[in-house]
Amino acid sequence: MAITARELARVDGLGLSLIAGAAAADRDITWAHAIELADPTPYLSGGELVMTTGINIGTDERTQFDYVARLAAAGTAALAVDTGTTLTDVPAGVRAAGDRLGLPVLEVPPSTPFIAITRTVIDAVRADELRAVQRVVDGQEVLARATLRGGIPGVVEALAERLAGTVLVVGTDGTVLAAAGAEQDRLSDLLAGDRPPPAARRGGDYVTGDDDAYVTVQNLRAAQPLRGQLAVRTVSPMSNAQRLLVAHAVSLVSIALEKPAGVAEAEQRLRTAVTRGLLGGSGLVDDGVLRYFGFEPHADVVAVMLLDVGPMLAAEQELGRLLAATGPYLMAPLGDEIVIVVPSGERRRIDALTAQWSHPLTGGVSDAVSIDHLGVGLEQARIAGHTDPGRLSAFADLGTLGVLLGGRSSTELDLLAAAVEPLDTELIGTLEAYLRRNGHLEAAATELRIHRHTMRHRMRRIGELLGQDVDAVDTRVRLWLAVRARQLRAERPSSAGPPSGGGLSR
Repeated sequence: MAITARELARVDGLGLSLIAGAAAADRDITWAHAIELADPTPYLSGGELVMTTGINIGTDERTQFDYVARLAAAGTAALAVDTGTTLTDVPAGVRAAGDRLGLPVLEVPPSTPFIAITRTVIDAVRADELRAVQRVVDGQEVLARATLRGGIPGVVEALAERLAGTVLVVGTDGTVLAAAGAEQDRLSDLLAGDRPPPAARRGGDYVTGDDDAYVTVQNLRAAQPLRGQLAVRTVSPMSNAQRLLVAHAVSLVSIALEKPAGVAEAEQRLRTAVTRGLLGGSGLVDDGVLRYFGFEPHADVVAVMLLDVGPMLAAEQELGRLLAATGPYLMAPLGDEIVIVVPSGERRRIDALTAQWSHPLTGGVSDAVSIDHLGVGLEQARIAGHTDPGRLSAFADLGTLGVLLGGRSSTELDLLAAAVEPLDTELIGTLEAYLRRNGHLEAAATELRIHRHTMRHRMRRIGELLGQDVDAVDTRVRLWLAVRARQLRAERPSSAGPPSGGGLSR
């Protein structure tokens, strides 16, 4: 903040006295200007401290009032009147006008030259400019770190926080790529409005209003063609330092959008290798690589296992696009499934993913686990993923089933699965549907798309092969655990033992 009239009156060695207009004495002074014209306003731009010896301020109160009124109308920050050259005291008309019009008036003693006041003001202005530059540099560093940790969403969130406003990045098709701040929907509606400003129709940068706020929109391009727009909504006009910060954010986002396809492909291969390395528990994943992808070493994460995602390459590309728009993530295909890892505090991103995906997602979500024990999270996600087809189930909601199966070794799974070993694949699928439908034959037949008589025949055959009454409660519980254990055993790599980290560590 630059110096004010009130602060000038407190500077040791100047001896200035604030004698009028004290109610407005906290306005910033942008410059100090000594001028002796009766009407100096043509040479003022607003915010100045006008210094005068009083030669042309008038000899009567009416003329003196008009002089002060002209300064106030021009946006002058304060008036300093010397009392050692022409005047021995500040005239009463000037004092009265200062109080009435809200223009601070400083009395300058004979011992204080104007140059001393000017130097004090200039030193304060320069110090304020240096602080503004430092704020810009600090802000640029924050945005750069946010880019490395969170990509475009990280930049947008950091910028919104620095500006105390709302920031949106939209693609050329109007899709919101990243957003942060309290008025996201309002800003999005404004950008998609039917009557954008002329500059927007020409594809240029522009500033517009939104009721009691200001909206700045800038194009995103590191080269041709246009990649999208960055919009900022703030309650008050942005300062020069804030505009520089926005320009820096525009550059960072534009570069990210222009990332060559080869670099993006290599980055995804690295992301896959890191994910598989963590799942394997090799301990060879470098901390710097984790931070590159936005994860702190040893932090808690959530693992997601997605089943039945369709063509793998298309699914990876679509999931990567949706996840990259919301924050850091790791991802890797495992057979016909896809594993996703996000920070533990960002589970809501997975819920949002289900809303954006083109069809219902089947899979499971783990509890929060250390990234060092990601294998535990994968086991939990697997168990949850096979409980209810067509839904994304949470391990935390499974209760007893999760406790019984989570973290079991392959040998233990073999023992649990032995109860259904006499059945072939078709009969196991039939049994699973029957148990999932709580023993309702017709509901299970509908799920399997077979006739109810076929369903009854299969269930009689299952009872004969197992030598058990499948309608008994105890038998159903034992068979349900056996079916789940068999699935986990089949999905686990043949060399795998108990998941690293042990059991259900949390």
